[in-house]
Amino acid sequence: MTIQTVPVALGARSYEVRIGEGLIDRAGAEIVRLLKRKRVAIVTENRVAPLHLARLQAALEAEGIASSALVLPAGEGTKDWAHLARATEWLLEQKVERRDVVVALGGGVIGDLIGFASAILRRGVRFVQVPTSLLAQVDSSVGGKTGINTAQGKNLVGAFHQPSLVLADIGVLESLPARDFLAGYGEVVKYGLLGDPLFFEWLEVEGPRLSTDAALRQRAVLRSVEMKAGIVERDETEEGERALLNLGHTFCHALESATGYSDRLLHGEGVAIGCALAFELSQRLGLCSQEAPSRVRAHLKAMGMKTDLADIPGELPGAEALLALMAQDKKVIDGRLRFILARGIGQAFVADDVPGDVVKRLLTDALQGKAG
Repeated sequence: MTIQTVPVALGARSYEVRIGEGLIDRAGAEIVRLLKRKRVAIVTENRVAPLHLARLQAALEAEGIASSALVLPAGEGTKDWAHLARATEWLLEQKVERRDVVVALGGGVIGDLIGFASAILRRGVRFVQVPTSLLAQVDSSVGGKTGINTAQGKNLVGAFHQPSLVLADIGVLESLPARDFLAGYGEVVKYGLLGDPLFFEWLEVEGPRLSTDAALRQRAVLRSVEMKAGIVERDETEEGERALLNLGHTFCHALESATGYSDRLLHGEGVAIGCALAFELSQRLGLCSQEAPSRVRAHLKAMGMKTDLADIPGELPGAEALLALMAQDKKVIDGRLRFILARGIGQAFVADDVPGDVVKRLLTDALQGKAG
């Protein structure tokens, strides 16, 4: 299968996203052109390391590139102050200089954390994303958003720091647990819902086969990255259009906070539930037909995904508490919640005048469904 390239055109910060099978095995040849000296520091996590770290280091060694590696714990809990400090201090111990390259090998947690560490290390060093999850390949590895979670909310501390290269090896997705793959699919379907109805139609047909068909996986990742790259090029720091990428995320981030950033709710699962709620909210506000939210839920259910609050194990706080968590979201402007709503499949837009009582009623009804 061929390796495909999506350019992200950002002037001096431009880079390529390379997509295809076997990219980890040729990572040395891909990365060597970025290096001033043949050494890199790799940060990964303890589920990814046994599967892919040795291959990556062998590929680097084949090009004469020396490497050292730090293995952090897996999970959303790693995106915190303590692990940011640990990673940053380890990189300093490795004597990483501003002309060097740091490699983030892992899913969205590692990419976000190490991207942020790279942004603040010596006031900015280059880094390469080697995303190993579907979610990271289609979303978090592209666009330069980095950060950590705090007690106040998700990704509230961070920086825009673009990678120098992204290597999305489609082959590694075969090693993903089914739940993680489906969680990543939450971000894939988001792209169709926000701006490409034909992509959503394609996913309705081919989505169930993505986990077993590499060619279909590559096409889904390619289209997702193309859409994200285009939006990032037009609005790098989220002054306008880039906010569309947050479809479902205002609900999602509140639910992640309410569940303690734990395995009760993976990020992509929260995105899927959030997208379903965003379309339901749009329908209640008279923006789209009843068919749209029904179609979204039907597809998510057909994929075997979480679609409702009832699908989240354990207790959830009440509607007022969830609204309060939403008020901490980065997308709040002048104290008003911004939602990404839709006039139909593929027709998302930014709304900052959504009545709070409508949102509260939606959450109350959703929570009653969970109780029921």
